[in-house]
Amino acid sequence: MGLPELEQINDRLQRIEGLLVANKSVLNMREAAILTGLSISHLYKLTSTGGIPCFKPTGKAIYFNREELEGWMMRGRKATSEDIEGAAANYVALGRMG
Repeated sequence: MGLPELEQINDRLQRIEGLLVANKSVLNMREAAILTGLSISHLYKLTSTGGIPCFKPTGKAIYFNREELEGWMMRGRKATSEDIEGAAANYVALGRMG
């Protein structure tokens, strides 16, 4: 088995692992890293600074609620040009931000 075949197998395994993680509601650190695409060290930093929602039921192991992580990832939405134009038109029409 050559290198390209091993890379294809590895890619497939990573996709399967991602699908399995997407079906769990409680994730460990490694699974949260897979879901978010962040490194484990960056996740540890975020948990220590309170930058990401997590649980430490025993004071050691860190767990994440998948839905909360997905909500956290969806924060800070960047407005589209259409959003900005609509807000500007609304402001001009109503004289205030809408």
